[in-house]
Amino acid sequence: MSKPPASPYPPDLGGDAEPLADLVDAADAAASGLDLANRSARGLSLLRVDVGRCRLTGSELAESTLTDVTFDDCRLDLVGLRLARLERVVFRNCRMAECDFYGATLVDVLFDRCELREAELTEARLTRVELSGCDLRGLRGAEALRGARMPWNDVLENAPLFAAALGIELADDAG
Repeated sequence: MSKPPASPYPPDLGGDAEPLADLVDAADAAASGLDLANRSARGLSLLRVDVGRCRLTGSELAESTLTDVTFDDCRLDLVGLRLARLERVVFRNCRMAECDFYGATLVDVLFDRCELREAELTEARLTRVELSGCDLRGLRGAEALRGARMPWNDVLENAPLFAAALGIELADDAG
């Protein structure tokens, strides 16, 4: 059995730390309750950042580097993370429908109770990635999940998706 993903290192928030107000390169920071929808932040670099209850719908974060980042209760639907590198990242209770991870590298990433409907994982490379309680309906590039960890009930719930990715034809058992 593979190892679970490593947890992110928390930000070192000093007493005078200013909260993030926009999608800019940042280290040891936090953002809460922001509307950052439709922002373009290609190549963004985040290091030890906590993001909570923020809306990033439609934001473009292609080729970004996210290290030790936690997204909690965020809207990340339609977010572009093509060719991004994510290391020790947690997505918890996030809406991520149609999120684009094409060609991204995910190392030590946890998706906990996230909606990933119709997300794109084609050509993504995953190492120590765990999905728990996630909605994967319509996920594209499901074969990229090879080696990911999932609870047994989640595997059963997503069996049709996995069968389709493997080209398994479901037989009619009403014979």
